[in-house]
This record gives sequence, C-alpha cells and structure tokens, in this order.
Amino acid sequence: MPVIERIKAYHNSLADLRHDIHAHPELGFEENRTADLVAERLASFGCEVHRGIGKTGVVGRLKLGTSPRAIGLRADMDALPIQEANRFAYRSRHDGRMHACGHDGHTAMLLGAARYLAETRQFDGTVHFIFQPAEEGLGGGDAMVKDGLFTRFPCDAIFGMHNRPGLAVGKFAIRSGPMMAGGAYFDIAVKGRGAHGARPESGIDPVLVASHITTALQSIVARNVKPIETAVVSVTQIHAGDAYNVIPEQAVMRGTVRAFSNAVLALIETNIRRIASGVAEAFGASAALDFRIVFLPLVNNAAETGFIAETAAQLVGEENVNRSGNLVMASEDFSFMLEACPGAYIQIGNGDHAGGCEVHNPGYDFNDAILPLGASLYALLAERKLAPRMG
Repeated sequence: MPVIERIKAYHNSLADLRHDIHAHPELGFEENRTADLVAERLASFGCEVHRGIGKTGVVGRLKLGTSPRAIGLRADMDALPIQEANRFAYRSRHDGRMHACGHDGHTAMLLGAARYLAETRQFDGTVHFIFQPAEEGLGGGDAMVKDGLFTRFPCDAIFGMHNRPGLAVGKFAIRSGPMMAGGAYFDIAVKGRGAHGARPESGIDPVLVASHITTALQSIVARNVKPIETAVVSVTQIHAGDAYNVIPEQAVMRGTVRAFSNAVLALIETNIRRIASGVAEAFGASAALDFRIVFLPLVNNAAETGFIAETAAQLVGEENVNRSGNLVMASEDFSFMLEACPGAYIQIGNGDHAGGCEVHNPGYDFNDAILPLGASLYALLAERKLAPRMG
C-alpha cells in the first residue's frame, strides 16, 4: 500500500506544525513550549495525556476495545545548542538554539499518527505515544525509564524512527542486533606543579603529560580492543593555563568513547584509567578520571526488527527497505528504552534536498516531504500490532 491517504491529507498541517516547532527550539529538559503543544494536540485528538515523565516528557494514551496488548511509539523533542545558518521564514527565533537533528519532524510525524489513529480507531488495544525530552546527550530516555515509563505505560513492543540525510526519500534502513554505538564522555584531570615558563625544571608540566596521555589513549583501540570489534576513543578538548609565561598547575582533558557493546565500553574505561594514571605517574604527575556512560548501545530486537521492516515494506515496497543497514557510530538514547522493552529503531530517508546536509549542521533542515510517510509508518505499526482478532 502507498502512504495512507488520510494522513496524506494532513501534509500541510503537519508541515505547519513542524515549522512552528522548528522556529521555537528548546534544549534538553527545557522543552516546555513543545511539551505544551504536544499535550494540547494529543488532548484534542481524544488521548489521555500524561505530563512530566522524565521531567518534560509527554505520553499520550489511546485505548480501544478490550485487548490487553499495547504498543509504544516514540519521538524526541529537543533541539541542539547550534546557531542556525538557514534564512527561511521558520528559522530559529532563539540565538544559539536550533533543530539541527530533525526532532521537530519526528514530533510532527508522531502527532500525525496519533491524529489518524484517534480518528479511524482501527485497532484493539492501547497505543502509547511517547514524546521524549533531552535525547541529545542529557539522558532523557534514561530519565523516562527511571520515572516509571514502562510500569505506568506497559508496552509489548516499542518503536522509534530517525531521519537519515543522504538516504533517498521513500527508503528505510535497519538492522537486527546492535545498530548504533553506546557512548560515554570522560574527563581526565591532570595535576602537575606550576612554574615559570622559562624555568620548566622547577615544575611538572601537565600540558606535556596530557599530550602524552592523548597519544597513549589511541593504543586502546589498536591494542586492547579485539580487531573484530568496532570502537572509537577521541580526546576532543585539552584545557590548561591562562598566560604565555606560566606552566599551569593542572590540565583537563575531555573526550568521548563509542562501542557496540557494554563489555567493550567497560574494557575501554579500565584502560583509560590505567593509561592516564600510569603516564601521569611516569612524569611525576597524577591523573583522575571521570567516565560517564551517556548512551547504551542501541540493540534492535530480532522479531521486532522484522516486524517494522515488513511494515515499512507494505508502504514503500520490499526493494526500498534495507534490512542490513550500516552500523552507526553515533549514539541514540532510545537505547535505554530498548534495554527495558523489546523493540526496534529504523532510519527513514531524508533525501538530499536543500538543507539535507548531515545532522548537527547549522544548515540542516528536516525534509517536509517525508512527514506523511513517517506518520503512516507509525500508524501502520499500531494497526498491525494491535489488529482486531477474530473471535
């Protein structure tokens, strides 16, 4: 079947909604206006609305019939701390904030599915429309789970979706098992001994130590992680000193780690700690590590991966659904929901239109052409998973 015709008729209103959200971006755990808008729309459709799950998260419940079956459909709401470079009419009205990852489009698509399902009522069971805050590295998915998401709103399966620039409009990509990397952030505080820049022998230079630690950390992927595994260790910041002629007392290193299993993340943490401490000690300095898991590896359930792929194929044809999509080194905190509930996460093609550059870019823009397609996939997932059973 093609895109659901009734949802296709919503196209202009979904685009207007998306543009409104895009013009008013809000950072993680600050999505108050967006949450208000989402809650208002869900209530107008006849959904039972719950606020404040994971601080600013919203869940809409739509229950029909007598079946105990339930499905969760999730979209993210937050923006990024980026200054938008676009000049179209709906560009960000807030300096330093921008929807540079398409969460405005994800929210609009899920609201489109909610409207359709509430109007047509062609299922038996419960649909939970989950609007998540703070996906961009602040732990919104984890916060919703810890706030009782699945005890308050039990789901047999949960599904999420993300746009993919460069993947053609009308195409989807997914893979079973690990699909996106888990991610950690780390800080290493290197303590030396300050001195005059012209008398280095009287001090212990933490900048030199931090530089050697940076180089040594690259041995972890090369020599500690199995070659058949995939991992990244990147030092992205080194901060030290305030003057040209002063060797500082301390240097602070920061960076990120990515891997596709919790075991590899733990192995990398152990080796960062060993290397930082050992290298610092060799220079007469000390090093303290703070290592924080921000994203779990995103692991798609095999059965639910097959289900969402089959559902997408009903919309666009099997030839347009790649079931062996690439591993993605970027991270996604929908992983916390997938750890707690079986489900799957799929990529929807965003095309290569104007604005279709890579996400997290100041010139990015979500492609309005895919709004009805994404909304149709969300809706069809619910109708198929909760199809009335003949008695």
